[in-house]
Amino acid sequence: MPRYRAIASVGPDRPTGALALAGGWAWFDRVEISGDGPERVAAASDLPLAARARLTAPRASLVGLSLERPRIMGILNVTPDSFSDGGRHAGAEAAAAGAAMVAAGADLLDVGGESTRPGAAEVPPEEEIARVVPVIRALRARGVVAPVSIDTRKAAVAAAALDAGADMVNDVSALGHDPAMAGLVAARGVALCLMHARGTPETMQRDPHYANVLAEVFETLAARIALAEAEGIARARILVDPGIGFGKTAAHNLALLRGLSLFHDLGCALLLGVSRKSFIGTISGEPEATRRAPGSIALGLEALRQGAQVLRVHDVAETAQAVALWRAVNAPG
Repeated sequence: MPRYRAIASVGPDRPTGALALAGGWAWFDRVEISGDGPERVAAASDLPLAARARLTAPRASLVGLSLERPRIMGILNVTPDSFSDGGRHAGAEAAAAGAAMVAAGADLLDVGGESTRPGAAEVPPEEEIARVVPVIRALRARGVVAPVSIDTRKAAVAAAALDAGADMVNDVSALGHDPAMAGLVAARGVALCLMHARGTPETMQRDPHYANVLAEVFETLAARIALAEAEGIARARILVDPGIGFGKTAAHNLALLRGLSLFHDLGCALLLGVSRKSFIGTISGEPEATRRAPGSIALGLEALRQGAQVLRVHDVAETAQAVALWRAVNAPG
C-alpha cells in the first residue's frame, strides 16, 4: 500500500488549490509517495480520493476539545523516578500542580503513575492505582474541569482512573501490554492515544535498529489502529504518537520529526511527545533535563508546522507563550 506524506506549509502564502492538512492550520499542494516503488513527489490534486480524505478530513474533537487549533497536554507525573521530574509531584497535593498547569495554558492533563523512561522497571497495578487515583480525585475536587488523560499500559489502572474522573487513556504500548485494555476502552467509549514503542521500557534503548524508521513506525501504528477498530474503538477517538525516544536513537528521532506529517495519512489526530527528551540534551549539549525547554519548544513548533494537533509538554507556560506567538504569525484568525 502506498503511503502519502503531505509536504506541509503554514502561513498566508497559500497557493490556489492547496489543501488543508487534517482540516487545520497547515496546508499542502504536494505529497511524497512511498511504499509502492521509488519515493516520488506528486501534486496534491492527483491524490486518490481515499488518500485525499485521510489527509484533509478535519479531525474529530478530542475529549470535548476542538482540534482546529493546537492543544497543549500538560505532563503530571506522580512517580518517584520519572526521568526529568521524578518525585516532584506525589500524592493528592499534586492536584495543585495540575491546576497550575491548566491556569498556565494546558488544555488537558496527562497523569502517569509509572515511569516509562529507558531502563524503568514495571510498577504493580495496585501501586500505580494508589499513585494516580488520589490525584485525579483531588483535581476534580479542586474544580479542575479540563480533560484528564491516564498514562498507563494497564487496564486495571485505566479503569480505576476513569472511575475517578479521567476522560481518556494514553497507552504507550499501543494496546500491546495488556490484552484487556482494548475491550475496556471500547466499553467505556473514551478516547485513546496509541504510541509506538519498540520493546519495553526496560529494553527499548538496547541498540534499536530500523531499516526505515519512518515507514516502520507508520506501518506499526496502522496495524495497531486496525486492531483497535476491530475491538470496537472508532478511529475518530484515536490519537497517534510516533513515540519519540521509545526504542529509537537520536538519528531515528530526527527522521521521525522530519517526516512527521506522514502520520496524518493514518486519518487520526497526531500527538507529539518530545518534551525534555535525552536526545535534545545530546544535540544541544544540555545535560540537565529541566533546562531543555528551549529545545523542546523548538521541536514542538516544528510539529505544529507539520499540522500536529497536540503537544505533550512539561513546560506548559513557556510552550503556551511560544504557541500563541507562533499562531499569531502563522495561523491568524
